[in-house]
Amino acid sequence: QVQLLESGGGLVQAGGSLRVSCVASGRTSSRYVMGWFRQAPGKEREFVAAITWGAGSTYYADSVKGRFTISRDNAKNTLYLQMNSLKPEDTAVYYCAAAKYAGNLYNRVAYDYWGQGTQVTVSS
Repeated sequence: QVQLLESGGGLVQAGGSLRVSCVASGRTSSRYVMGWFRQAPGKEREFVAAITWGAGSTYYADSVKGRFTISRDNAKNTLYLQMNSLKPEDTAVYYCAAAKYAGNLYNRVAYDYWGQGTQVTVSS
């Protein structure tokens, strides 16, 4: 079992930056794929970014490409999402997720473990 705990959400003005973090504990593995998803009110949970824990290959949704950066610190079992040039439409609860197998990284069903989420609000 893997536990994921997000932190770092908050309120920021449009154009600002924010970094959210996710600490993984339990039976973590260097083969896991880690991802960030987000869910805005009334909308489905959507893919934001993913990174392979070992090789560090990264994947992004088109809506955040060039503005967000996913990274990880293996020694600390911590996943990060650096968010720059934030827009009001980035407002959502951001969830950290872990997948045991590298399937369709863009699809939430590929992920086996989820955190509780952290709220990010971008004001205009």
